Amino acid sequence: MKKVIVILGQTATGKSSLAVKIAKKINGEVISADSRQVYKKLDIGTGKITKKEMHGVPHYLLNIIDPKNKFSVFEYQHLAKEKIEEILQRNKTPIICGGTGFYIDVLTKGLILPEVLPNIKLRKILEKKSIIELFKILKKYDLKRAQNIDSKNKVRLIRAIEIVKALGKVPQIIETKSSYKFIKIGLYLPIDKLKKKVEKRVKKMFQQGLLYEIEKLKKIGVSSERLKEFGFEYNNPTEEKVITETLKYAKRQMTWFKRDKEIKWFDMSKKENRTMAIESAIVLYLNR
Repeated sequence: MKKVIVILGQTATGKSSLAVKIAKKINGEVISADSRQVYKKLDIGTGKITKKEMHGVPHYLLNIIDPKNKFSVFEYQHLAKEKIEEILQRNKTPIICGGTGFYIDVLTKGLILPEVLPNIKLRKILEKKSIIELFKILKKYDLKRAQNIDSKNKVRLIRAIEIVKALGKVPQIIETKSSYKFIKIGLYLPIDKLKKKVEKRVKKMFQQGLLYEIEKLKKIGVSSERLKEFGFEYNNPTEEKVITETLKYAKRQMTWFKRDKEIKWFDMSKKENRTMAIESAIVLYLNR
């Protein structure tokens, strides 16, 4: 089976940097697995890797969608599979890198997703409702789906309700055998180290112009509701609020990833582990 490396884990743990280092060693190319970094003009607020930081390594599925438009996990799955095949055909190594657990699962677990077209009229109605209201609606229609969805993710809640309305219920997502062998390397930091790293990153975001970036998004027609979906769910973002929300997100990421027993975890607060993570990915890849 053809092998694909996956670098996953919490925000601010150094996934992008590690992916680039591995790519340089084994002739790899990186496919992003981040549900916000697919959007154009969301650079500072999403911690998107820069051209300089890529060190010449090709990266895909970054900056491909207008932020005013929606992008589904089904679309991600389709495009990511295409990129994996393109990279393999060039005799290079695909490296999936990101922290969006659902994106990674749809690729690595061969999930079959329901093909339901967007219902714009229904979405406009649902977008006016609060997260709590949406969760109650989903529970009413499909309790099982409500129990395993991210109840704080408005986009996912709306999509689940949209599917319910189209199909009568949220169908069970089926896992199929993948044609690739995925090597999963997970990165994490102890909570105290993670907090310090997040604080440092958020401070840098504000210095780089996070507020200006948000204002530019508003000027091109990105609504306040849409900004909330991207994680900017406050009228006047402050460093403290962004840090708090980022740490909550990191906790949700780890809750999701902990379910996957195929992940080999590394504590990135230790220098020797950073080297071990690179070496493990390479050894597992080369051990055909």
